[in-house]
Amino acid sequence: MKKYIYLLTTLIILNSCSKDDVQTLGNPIIELRSELSSAMFGDSLQFTVELNDEVPLSTLKAKLYFGDEVVSETVIRTKNTGDYTGKIYVPFYPNISDNTATLELILQNTNMTTIKKTYDIALTRPDYPYLILVTRSGMYPMEKTGLYQYAATEIFPNTDLPSYIKTPIISDWGNELTFGWGEDGITQGSTAEIPFVSSVTGKFSITFNTLTYEASPFFEILINGNKMNMVDKQNFRIDLDLTNGETVTVEGLDNIADWWIDADFFTKVEDNQFTFVPVTGKYRIIANTTLKYFKVEAMSGNAPATLQPDGTGAIWIIGDGIGKPSITSNHVGWTTELAICMAPTGNKKYQVTLVAGETVNAESINFKFFHQNGWGGEYSSATLTTGSDIVFVGDGATPDYTGANRDSGNLGLLQALEVGATYVFVVDVSGGIESAVLTVTKQP
Repeated sequence: MKKYIYLLTTLIILNSCSKDDVQTLGNPIIELRSELSSAMFGDSLQFTVELNDEVPLSTLKAKLYFGDEVVSETVIRTKNTGDYTGKIYVPFYPNISDNTATLELILQNTNMTTIKKTYDIALTRPDYPYLILVTRSGMYPMEKTGLYQYAATEIFPNTDLPSYIKTPIISDWGNELTFGWGEDGITQGSTAEIPFVSSVTGKFSITFNTLTYEASPFFEILINGNKMNMVDKQNFRIDLDLTNGETVTVEGLDNIADWWIDADFFTKVEDNQFTFVPVTGKYRIIANTTLKYFKVEAMSGNAPATLQPDGTGAIWIIGDGIGKPSITSNHVGWTTELAICMAPTGNKKYQVTLVAGETVNAESINFKFFHQNGWGGEYSSATLTTGSDIVFVGDGATPDYTGANRDSGNLGLLQALEVGATYVFVVDVSGGIESAVLTVTKQP
């Protein structure tokens, strides 16, 4: 009888708790109180909702979708029932025309009960009446010349006109948008200066398209008719498949006769024509207009090449006492981003040609060879040997001619180099990448 009473009491308690739990789960309700049907790209879309529930509320989340992708979201802390107003940013992306987005509102109470509501938002791309060009010397209006197209035509103070672009605010929910320079060119949300450069002095136009982000004018360099991509004002880059012995033509550089030409990669034919020296393959050419030289790097697909187990690929130099086009203007040191790619000359040999006092320190060197353009695989005294009477491979104990030791794999001098003389360093891995041989030859 006692067991029966106990079980009956337990069931009554459990049943009572279960009913209470159901009653306290709540029933969140969202009622839209504002017009929410359209917006423009770049707007901060404002919405007002009435929220209700029989238990305390927790949060209201708003998510904006372009297709299946969440492109913007915000969270509003809620507690009591009532009206709440929020904003969600509508991103401004290039090459997206008028479209429909989805706004999703998710209300959650303190018992984790939720409700979702979705709304279609018709999005239009703003067609600004004008833009504003912001330069170091002042601001200039950019007049509308066509759909999404604008131009500022003035007698500008310089042909070199670093600047960014901003928009007016043209809607109740609108924002001032800026267009500046980014890693991949012009980007929205930046005020970094766009490196506009005109080929003519006096009156010229700065143009910009708010749909495609196309702009002009820019300094252009062509390699074999292919336009180099502007990385920044000083650097232009292109990846090309090049053949040993082919003629490489450079256009767009009026001062190319003043440029330093790397003999490991190019032999000059004329001021703007060169013969390609290394083996056939894919290479990245970086034109530095400040240092006036072409940096060349071997590539594997879209990434810098690395030394492969079979001896193909690339070998890189990092360390002290070396730099192209000169050790004074571009010393490598231990900055991996400045690593020098040795030229692959075939038969698993890699070469760098250096001039003492210009591209290599005549009195002291302390660089080494790496499997990649950064930290990782590197050559040591166990994997690199040399019979040179000019340099030695450090082992941590052997000093150079001045008495300074070199870490394992770091090169040191057995004697001072002859200033102005040319020295060719070749690393041969045809016997295996763990049995590399270095030769150093002084050219007559």
